[in-house]
Amino acid sequence: MRARAAPPYEGRHLIADLHGCSGLADVALVERALAEAAEAAGATLLDIRLHGFGPGQGVTGVALLGESHISIHSWPEHGYAAIDIFLCGARHDLEASLAVIARQLRATSVVKQVVERGYRGVSSEGS
Repeated sequence: MRARAAPPYEGRHLIADLHGCSGLADVALVERALAEAAEAAGATLLDIRLHGFGPGQGVTGVALLGESHISIHSWPEHGYAAIDIFLCGARHDLEASLAVIARQLRATSVVKQVVERGYRGVSSEGS
């Protein structure tokens, strides 16, 4: 049977380093930031899972989205947070999502890159 082209999948993965941040040990603040970031992106928030490592320690976690995820790993002792925002579909606003997180964490510097992700493969019918 002849293979037919699968519809393309197009995703974007924004990776950001936030410096000069505050509130990085505050689990409630991080949860609020991720929820608002998902809303700003136009994404569907399914759940937020966070782990705080204790007083003065960092937070790690993820906002699970219908369209992928937003994750954070923070180091309050360095005022640093690593952020990943991975969303499929061109309609989502990754920049607005990052802006919410940077504002909530009071970042003084943001270094970012966007990676285009996806496939344009073929699939076989019946296999």
